[in-house]
Amino acid sequence: MRDKLALYLDLIRWNRPAGWLLLLWPSLSALWLAADGWPGWHLLAVFVLGTILMRSAGCCINDVADRDFDRHVKRTAQRPVTSGRIGVREALAVGAVLAFVAFLLVLTTTPTAVAWSVPALAVALAYPFAKRHVSMPQAVLGVAFSFGIPMAYAATQNQVPWPAWALLLSNLFWVLAYDTEYAMVDRDDDLRIGMKTSAITLGRWDVLGVTAFYLVHLASWGALLWPQAGGPYLGLALVLVLAQVLWHFGMIRHRTREGCFRAFRLNHWLGFTLFAGLLLEMTLA
Repeated sequence: MRDKLALYLDLIRWNRPAGWLLLLWPSLSALWLAADGWPGWHLLAVFVLGTILMRSAGCCINDVADRDFDRHVKRTAQRPVTSGRIGVREALAVGAVLAFVAFLLVLTTTPTAVAWSVPALAVALAYPFAKRHVSMPQAVLGVAFSFGIPMAYAATQNQVPWPAWALLLSNLFWVLAYDTEYAMVDRDDDLRIGMKTSAITLGRWDVLGVTAFYLVHLASWGALLWPQAGGPYLGLALVLVLAQVLWHFGMIRHRTREGCFRAFRLNHWLGFTLFAGLLLEMTLA
């Protein structure tokens, strides 16, 4: 049982929390904005646990969908499903259980949130297959990874107003930035096996594209948040994020596997910085 548990934890990337942190910070920012401050322990618990559960379920689905490709990629060849240590049905069953528990959490919120959880799941299921047909599958991932934003408004206000969708679009550019960095790590392997990624589509414009994605996200996120939560703390957060964008440019400009992967893994600090600025602004200002 101990060995099986270790395999399940590896399947859901339990020892790599950066993945769910990338989903968590924009979702929490939206939760605070939707509630115009402290959202309460119930909604906070729902979104933290739901984010971890859905990211874990997504890993199960992604590994099953990509198992025939992952064995040809250095970084992913030893994943539990790819290596055969966990069967396809078993991995899907684990993912289904995790998604079901997340759905039970959504049921404790509002009818609107329950309704929007269905398309959120559909986009998450579509992403692994987008990599076969879409030249920029990171855009599909951007929608999937940003759906916590409208879900936060739905759970708080029982509606999804236009600012939620504007924030989703803004966050999509952040996902494009960090997942292109991630795709740059595997570009040689992906070219060999015929996988489509934004790193391949952008070609020699990849570094410039990533930097532009970051700047669009930063400018649009700041513009959307400022009317409701503008002030010194949010302003400082935006400056610190700009410094992080420059830091990321330095890490990826030579296109080394190590530099690009390090940049990807450190992206959650960018999301945390924006959330921290918003939190301080809405709590102390």
